[in-house]
Amino acid sequence: MLKRVFVANRGEIALRIIRACRDLGITSIIGYSEADKDSLPVNLADEKICIGPASPLESYLNIPSILSAMDVMHVDSVHPGYGFLSENPFFVEICNSSRITFIGPSADNLRLMGNKSEARRTVSKNRLPVVPGVDNLVDIEDACKQAKKIGFPVMIKASAGGGGRGMRVARNQDEFRIHWSACQQEAKIAFDNPSLYIEKFIERPRHIEIQVLADEKGNVFVFPERDCSLQRRHQKLIEETPSPVVDVYIRKKLQKIARKICKVINYTSAGTIEFLMGGRYAFFMEMNTRIQVEHPITEMITNFDLVKSQIEIASGEKIPYRHNFVGFTGHSIECRINAEDPEKNFLPSPGKIKKLILPGGPGIRVDTHIYQDYIIPPYYDSLIAKLISYGRTREEAIARMQRALQEMKVDGVATTIDFYKKVLEHPVFQSGRYYVGWLEKIQEDSKNSGKNQ
Repeated sequence: MLKRVFVANRGEIALRIIRACRDLGITSIIGYSEADKDSLPVNLADEKICIGPASPLESYLNIPSILSAMDVMHVDSVHPGYGFLSENPFFVEICNSSRITFIGPSADNLRLMGNKSEARRTVSKNRLPVVPGVDNLVDIEDACKQAKKIGFPVMIKASAGGGGRGMRVARNQDEFRIHWSACQQEAKIAFDNPSLYIEKFIERPRHIEIQVLADEKGNVFVFPERDCSLQRRHQKLIEETPSPVVDVYIRKKLQKIARKICKVINYTSAGTIEFLMGGRYAFFMEMNTRIQVEHPITEMITNFDLVKSQIEIASGEKIPYRHNFVGFTGHSIECRINAEDPEKNFLPSPGKIKKLILPGGPGIRVDTHIYQDYIIPPYYDSLIAKLISYGRTREEAIARMQRALQEMKVDGVATTIDFYKKVLEHPVFQSGRYYVGWLEKIQEDSKNSGKNQ
């Protein structure tokens, strides 16, 4: 078993990793930026070391600084969490050459699945369903011809993309030319790779994903699906499992596809296969080669500790589970509580938390790094807490989430709590008939009705 794990992240996921280490009797060492010196993960880690100034480029993305810190602290492994260096194959290779175990997939896995075009090609080559499209496009004239062949509307995506960046929907040729240039520029800035691909845009799709866990012994375990269709600008806000629109037949089909992909690429660690669903048809979209923000809802219905399992797999241990298809009971929902103002187009709201009341009671879990008087820094993602509910039924999980949202109080900064209250009350959410783009539609409808009053 690993003995000294370096936590190369911040916020709630850093705290989640620290707790998993503690459960396993492993020493946790956190690398933190100057802006995070008073954060909860820094206070609760066994050991700590500053890795640089507030800017992510000078701290959490600063590979030389992190390597120096790991050397000074004599660690034997590193957990990257999500974001930052979690899907950087170069970082994995440097860790390997320094004899530091990277708690995650191999550099080859990251390189293959990190390039969306290569990932699509690999999946398609193995006769698995992908959205009709063309990849590795750079020239706009060639791209226009391909878009016409596929048929509008099309989605333009960055080949090296992620997190909703470098993505646009084009409904005609004029829109395509405008969005192509914008996507290419965004892709170049964000990923240093201007290569794009286009695929058929599916109207009112569902975003469904399958959690996977694979050990070094060749065992691949697949979990029940998560529904991540409630998004704003391609950023997930509310997730639930199981999906209200996925039946047993579709679930098994998606799980088999996910398992086959992992086997084909010889995948290890935790990962997520993402699908777009239109009606009863599902198409491979991409693979996230890291722990996901929304992993707790899977833990709630399966009683699996995914972060702990990641560490055990990296230690060379076999997953102590007999069935490849993991069973589940009940229903779970997650609301990502962000320090943003929904009334001001979700403008980030950093600042001091003057009052904090966290919810509790049956079926409620809160993953957070904040506390009363904590100052939310302006340099990072606006996620301040993940509110998770569990119920024997979807109805019970919704009712418990509504109770938790009612109980939770965060004064001093704007949050998305009240916005989620409205979403959960909406008859479309209650019925489970929502889709990707629905949240933005009800926001637009709400604005228009306000103007007409």
